Amino acid sequence: MVRFRYNAAISVAGVVAFIGALPLAASRWYFVPVLLVPLAVAVWGWRAGTDANTNGVRARAMLGSRFLPWSRIDSLEVGERNRVYARTTADSAVRLPAVSAADLPRLVAASGEQLTQ
Repeated sequence: MVRFRYNAAISVAGVVAFIGALPLAASRWYFVPVLLVPLAVAVWGWRAGTDANTNGVRARAMLGSRFLPWSRIDSLEVGERNRVYARTTADSAVRLPAVSAADLPRLVAASGEQLTQ
């Protein structure tokens, strides 16, 4: 299995921002929702990413995930800002979080296939 994750510094920054926002939230009750923003960033940075193995690809978001078996993936495409998308046989595109164009050989190797252009 191959795992692609964002840099751990994102989660650490979310935790630091959460701690930094505590005095503001403690000053007035209506500032408490401010704590949700850094908390959401920390959870997203920890959870979001892509897992790939010989069965398929799982794209993980902050609250959910989507599994695509290799048989439903028609192609892998590089889009804007070096983001990788899986084009399905139903002609929809699924973004693969934390996967860049440089990671494509490792992603394809996880399927057990060879990289072709």
